[in-house]
Amino acid sequence: MSSVFAANLFAGKTALITGGGTGIGYAIAEQLGRLGANLIIAARTVDTLKAAQQRLEAQAIRCDIAELNIRDADAVAELFEQLASRGTLPDILVNNAGGQFEARAVDISANGFRSVIDLNLNGTWHMSSNAGKRWIDAGMPGSIVNIVLCCDNGLPDMVHAGAARAGVINMTKSLAAGWGPYGIRVNAIAPGTIKTSGLDQYDQASLLKGVARLPISRMGTPEEIAEATAFLCSSAASYMTGTVLQVDGGEHLVTSSAST
Repeated sequence: MSSVFAANLFAGKTALITGGGTGIGYAIAEQLGRLGANLIIAARTVDTLKAAQQRLEAQAIRCDIAELNIRDADAVAELFEQLASRGTLPDILVNNAGGQFEARAVDISANGFRSVIDLNLNGTWHMSSNAGKRWIDAGMPGSIVNIVLCCDNGLPDMVHAGAARAGVINMTKSLAAGWGPYGIRVNAIAPGTIKTSGLDQYDQASLLKGVARLPISRMGTPEEIAEATAFLCSSAASYMTGTVLQVDGGEHLVTSSAST
């Protein structure tokens, strides 16, 4: 997919992308790297990170990797300490790492609910708070983009994910309001159904039925989310903060089906 952006848009910038080894995260890393950014991709699985690093470096994209569990507050703090000590604090943070599973609300255990909240909400907070503190202390601007979900009309089969992502959306707005005076912009992207290997765990017939109901009746691509991310991180969005950009084929206009 060709980009509408100039090839050197992020030259001299460093971008940290969580969950950057696969799917949407990899597409974002590839896009920002092609536009000149130096990359740091973080995830829990080193082998996945190394494979992504090789693919990116084959395109002459500079990429470092960081094994990281974003749920571990101490590990996140240590990563930012290392980056600060090396003089490689990111200019851009993309909070893409996350996950959930499909289940009726009555079937979700306390541990299952807690796990999804811890990953999607608390993990995003650990990353954002460390980035924000470092930027403010260093007197440097920054841009955070949080990848959430289209959840305007509820997620009856993923209530835990909906609750977590709604929390991130409010966090996005709250941090945007508080950190704007420091030159830190915080925005979010709410993807709809995006065609990645992450969809393999879901019922394919249900996915296709849902997509058929959309105003733009197809799945999105990771590259479309990457383009939106590049826009929000660029000077074209320099007057935007606290925004949730819907990249969902109009899913936010469609009422969710009821479930128990």
